[in-house]
Amino acid sequence: MSTLIESDEHKALRAAVAALGRRYGRDYIARTLAEGRHPTELWAEAGKLGYLGVNLPEEYGGGGGGITELSIVLEELGAAGSPLLMLVVSPAICGTVISRFGTEEQKRTWLPGLADGTRLMAFGITEPDAGSNSHRITTTARKDGADWLLTGRKVFISGVDMADAVLIVGRTEDARTGRLKPCLFIVPRDADGFQRHPIDMELNAAEKQFELVLDDVRLPSDALVGGGPSHAFGSGGEDAGLLQLFAGLNPERIMTAAFGIGMGRYALARAVEYARERTVWKAPIGAHQAIAHPLAQAHIDLELARLMMQKAAHLYDAGDDIGAGEAANMAKYAAAEACVKAVDQSVHTLGGNGLTREFGLASLITASRVSRIAPVSREMILNYVSHQTLGLPKSY
Repeated sequence: MSTLIESDEHKALRAAVAALGRRYGRDYIARTLAEGRHPTELWAEAGKLGYLGVNLPEEYGGGGGGITELSIVLEELGAAGSPLLMLVVSPAICGTVISRFGTEEQKRTWLPGLADGTRLMAFGITEPDAGSNSHRITTTARKDGADWLLTGRKVFISGVDMADAVLIVGRTEDARTGRLKPCLFIVPRDADGFQRHPIDMELNAAEKQFELVLDDVRLPSDALVGGGPSHAFGSGGEDAGLLQLFAGLNPERIMTAAFGIGMGRYALARAVEYARERTVWKAPIGAHQAIAHPLAQAHIDLELARLMMQKAAHLYDAGDDIGAGEAANMAKYAAAEACVKAVDQSVHTLGGNGLTREFGLASLITASRVSRIAPVSREMILNYVSHQTLGLPKSY
């Protein structure tokens, strides 16, 4: 893949992470899955090398970069067949939210561990009855003396069994207006009243999905990110907190794009290698346009998706939340479509071999759908673009 628009520093990071990914590879991930455990060795080494926290501030142990650098890390690990999904969650979402909105104490407590991988945080926003409508979040927090009591349910929360805490999105009553406003709470995994239940998924991934139940979970006042709605999210109208929350979710879209692009590149590389070597008549099957052209189209789509991802990351790192929101949604959409098509075409190129465990592509059919569905569906992105970008009437 072309890196002409990247700096020498970014090219060096890409090459170094690619080398790490190749040392582990798809066989390592398959082995950890078969053994029912997490890819802890890769996570730990990536942390020691500074890759997990490349986006976090240097004063808290990070690399001082941004989502641009972190997306390179995830893409290259994915292209090597060894993606780390929790990169999307722990340093990208939780690390970014805490570094932008957290108190000094919260930054000192969490960021160094998130940066070197010794601590891990999950993120809980999705609810059974809210889906993509974050305005309908019903997890609520109420004051009880100096403490908070948090009650609600969350679903499809990744990696809770690996995490030290979960960053929970809830709502609390604004003292001035009485209206509910979004707030984020750091909830320790072992807090009383905090239960997790695994969701049985067809998706075969190291990062398991959980339903969370919060039954009057008592939290100290400093569990609220930023110390309060006005501090955490700033002022500027009733929806300021929600707007800031969405701005904090832009890294999730960008990193999901990186996840999809990496997976698509991995599948495509396996198919191209096969098409070069597999000979049925007198020439490798890759000499036939019916094989070659779809693979070339998949490569083009992945390249185009990467360009939009790079634009989104650049805008986000430059502080343009509004511009980044549009580009991040487009990048996530483009990368998901490119990933699904690349995986499908790669499996088809291998024919029956594409469905064997030996070649390791069939499992990606299910995995590739994740980037179309999460963290927001392709249809909701089309709603966003038609309404926000094109100015068409809102349909929902």
